[in-house]
Amino acid sequence: MTNATTLDGAANGWLDEPRAYEGVRTRRILSFLVDYAIVLALCIPAWFVIGVLGILTLGIGWGLYAILFPLVALPYVAFTLGGRAQATPGMRLFGLRLERLDGARVDPAIGVAHSVLFWVAGAVTSGFIVLVALFTPRKQLVQDLLLGTVVVRRR
Repeated sequence: MTNATTLDGAANGWLDEPRAYEGVRTRRILSFLVDYAIVLALCIPAWFVIGVLGILTLGIGWGLYAILFPLVALPYVAFTLGGRAQATPGMRLFGLRLERLDGARVDPAIGVAHSVLFWVAGAVTSGFIVLVALFTPRKQLVQDLLLGTVVVRRR
């Protein structure tokens, strides 16, 4: 396993521990399902808001239905992954968090980029992109490799 270092050269001890990655793939899948269910539940009130907006705008607002899921999911990911816990509620439920390899905090932009890259890569490869985690030492997916992040168990 390669050593992750911060920008000043100090070693990231927890990221080098093998137990930081035990069960991460399974927990990551389960946390995704929980988060997906939460976002779908949050889409319900947004659906009603768009309905009212469509009536008030004589139908123009109903165009937002086409982007309802991203309209709800992107702020959800930005404020949870990019928040203080560096984890979505589903990730927290299963004891996971997103860490940057350079030791910096995950900000909302990284959280959104992480999610968008996951969805784009999944759409392009019909979901087979998740198989990458079987072959990387830290069980990283493509978006993790591109953004310099890793999903680990909480300490």
